[in-house]
Amino acid sequence: MTASIQRLTAAEFVMLVPTLVDIYIEAMGYPRSMRRQRIQVWKGEVRSPGFAAVAAVDGSQVIGIAYGFIGTRERWWDRQLIRAMDSNGGITELDREMLRNYFEVAEVHVTPSRQGEGLGSQLLSALLSQATARWALLSTPEVADEANNAFALYRKFGFRDVARNFIYYGDKRPFAILALDLENRTG
Repeated sequence: MTASIQRLTAAEFVMLVPTLVDIYIEAMGYPRSMRRQRIQVWKGEVRSPGFAAVAAVDGSQVIGIAYGFIGTRERWWDRQLIRAMDSNGGITELDREMLRNYFEVAEVHVTPSRQGEGLGSQLLSALLSQATARWALLSTPEVADEANNAFALYRKFGFRDVARNFIYYGDKRPFAILALDLENRTG
């Protein structure tokens, strides 16, 4: 069967959160012990301004998720973003512009057994089409030579570096923070 990409309402997203978090945990290699906490966090995300979500569905099975919302100063990730920009040589005027008007691509994940089918690209494209900000920002775990599907996807879309090798509190892995100018993108 072929998967389709479907927009999710806030109510549909909340109903599907346990399944969506399972996809996230499997794709990221996180411990299942964090499942309950992530379910609660994700359910709360629907209250964020500009919330948008899409899912990859094959028959009755959800096999991928992408969601995001408008970045705001009150959010944990925004504070981490400022910390990353500052530690990357100081906050530039372009950084300030991004901070004023960005869509946070919170998550893009496909069930590992279905990765490599182009679903991540379809999910990200559908999600970005709903973004109501000038910039799209995201983070992804660092890998040597950017040799994984996530980096290939983000580079294909034109995402550029904002900060590299950034360590979030609570995760020892380094992350890249990437940005895409949604008004001037070519891909």
